[in-house]
Amino acid sequence: MVREQYTTTTEGTHIQRPENQCVYKIGIYGWRKRCLYLFVLLLLIILLVNFALTIWILKVMWFSPTGMGHLRVTKDGLRLEGESEFLFPLYAKEIHSRVDSSLLLQSTQNVTVNARNSEGEVTGRLKVGPKMVEVQSQQFQINSKDGKPLFTVDEKEVVVGTDKLRVTGPEGALFEHSVETPLVRADPFQDLRLESPTRSLSMDAPKGVHIKAHAGKIEALSQMDIIFQSSDGMLVLDAETVCLPKLVQGTQGAAGNSQRLYEICVCPDGKLYLSVAGAGTTCHENSHICL
Repeated sequence: MVREQYTTTTEGTHIQRPENQCVYKIGIYGWRKRCLYLFVLLLLIILLVNFALTIWILKVMWFSPTGMGHLRVTKDGLRLEGESEFLFPLYAKEIHSRVDSSLLLQSTQNVTVNARNSEGEVTGRLKVGPKMVEVQSQQFQINSKDGKPLFTVDEKEVVVGTDKLRVTGPEGALFEHSVETPLVRADPFQDLRLESPTRSLSMDAPKGVHIKAHAGKIEALSQMDIIFQSSDGMLVLDAETVCLPKLVQGTQGAAGNSQRLYEICVCPDGKLYLSVAGAGTTCHENSHICL
């Protein structure tokens, strides 16, 4: 323990200091001082390296007051120039391209666009995959540039809003249920064919069904019966010649009869048959065909 001693003297008095008085030096000396300088130098080197790396990163990433690289921050949002790759989902309210270029979305697997409500539930989805395009929504609609609906699909019906629907496939169009349309027409110089391979084919209209062939013929083929029914009218065959080549013939004409004249007879059930014409009707003589 070091004890300090204070001595009071007057002017002109000389006091001799003791020879064994201890003197203490304040500071860091020796190896501690060298280590401190080395540590300060190391911190300075690290600071310079970090500053150089920061400058290099700012230069490589093209940082600027308006954005980073091809990414610019504008008052309307973010503007991205060139091609960009997103490794995780992208959330945006609106995505559009420049006026002079198109918007391209590309992926090695698929491109999926989801629409969510305020609770985060998916309300609409568009998925473009390598084999199919899938749309999940309550209604799918394609509009023209004027806003006119061209094609609308929902759970109840499919509506085609164009003036003409053209099917160019060699097998035509296959409908599993009914089709409602005001006109079915083939291309010029092409045949129109309506066929039901395993079921019946029915054409109904509230004001009539019109079948026209302006430059050809009309054929109706069936394995069973072909029925023309009019509930409140008549059946009119208006033509220069009406041919019924396979009608049942009631009685063969005489061998010397060169006129080959017949009359058409009708059974009560509507069946037609031929009977040799005579001076009077001969239908009653051959009515056994109706039995």
